[in-house]
Amino acid sequence: MSTIRCDVLVIGAGAAGLMSAITAGQRGRHVQVIDHANKVGKKILMSGGGRCNFTNTGTTPANFISANPHFCKSALARYTPWHFIEMVDRHGIAYHEKELGQLFCDISSKQIVKMLVDECQAAGVQIRTDCSVQRIEHGSDGFRVHTTQGLFHCASLVVATGGLSIPSMGATGFGYELARQFGHQVLPTRAGLVPLTLSGTHQERLADLSGVALPIEARCNGRSFQNFMLLTHRGVSGPAILQISSFWQPGDALELDLLPGQDATAWLRQMKRDRPAAELRTVLAEVLPKRLAQRLCEHWLPDRPVRQLDEPVLRQAGQLLGAFPLVASGTEGYRTAEVTLGGVDTADVSSATMESKHVPGLHFVGEVLDATGWLGGYNFQWAWASGHAAGNVV
Repeated sequence: MSTIRCDVLVIGAGAAGLMSAITAGQRGRHVQVIDHANKVGKKILMSGGGRCNFTNTGTTPANFISANPHFCKSALARYTPWHFIEMVDRHGIAYHEKELGQLFCDISSKQIVKMLVDECQAAGVQIRTDCSVQRIEHGSDGFRVHTTQGLFHCASLVVATGGLSIPSMGATGFGYELARQFGHQVLPTRAGLVPLTLSGTHQERLADLSGVALPIEARCNGRSFQNFMLLTHRGVSGPAILQISSFWQPGDALELDLLPGQDATAWLRQMKRDRPAAELRTVLAEVLPKRLAQRLCEHWLPDRPVRQLDEPVLRQAGQLLGAFPLVASGTEGYRTAEVTLGGVDTADVSSATMESKHVPGLHFVGEVLDATGWLGGYNFQWAWASGHAAGNVV
């Protein structure tokens, strides 16, 4: 097979890889992008229910989890959500804010992929799919990347291979293996932004409420998120749970405020004054889904008229509603996780250029790094920002 020579080879045609390629191509660099999947941007296409939550206007470094919380500051400061929005506007893609700064396409995530591919073409970038890497060598003259579509010889290599989440989309640990090959530490990985599973008593009592949703505040390890929770056959999901899952590990205490924004004990006292004859399950069903209110009174709360709740019992009931202890047994794993926590240790990567401190010309961008965003468009913004940082220097 012939040798394909280029200035920059990007491994991975996802969000971070395509942004690296576009940025480098616009600087006049000869760029090739390869991906083992059969099409470009698979995770972009499925994200946001097919509408792609492509950024969050409120992105700050505080919205990221990393062993080094300072690492993402430089890239995020230099490529903001507004830079990406400018590109979206230029391509005439209609979008809307769903909540909390989250921007989604009005029509389809396919528009974001088409925009990125069009930008690549305009910058002279070549993209090859169904192209798997067999081995990589590094020498004084750059990198030699042996693939199923021939040998690539490049001066700069950008690793944009993503994490382990959603293996059905083609996710593998290839980027981590490559990092280790070149002397990088890889911090332990686990599923993030993922539904939690229940077992034992909680599972038995709640499983048949699958489909019930309600606003809650989820709290764990000093972090809290207020949004919706969805009960499932196997456990709990919904935005509040996905957010807190990134801060939870097996054995950690997890509390749910079932009446977020109000003092449950004070509310119960009010009910006792105003509606003493009403059953507790009846008044609860006015502020919680009816089936959940009934289930709570069957197993966890007194099932009797409110007037019969003396002060200690009332306080206990208020405490339970305000800090319901949910014992999660695990997560649904990488199969449904939106992101991978952990990854290539940022201690040996430049925060300004994403370049390896061990191997000149080797860059890591996006999810393969130990920098993980919250739910809500933050991970896409990290892909754009880190990709842009690398693309500016390769």
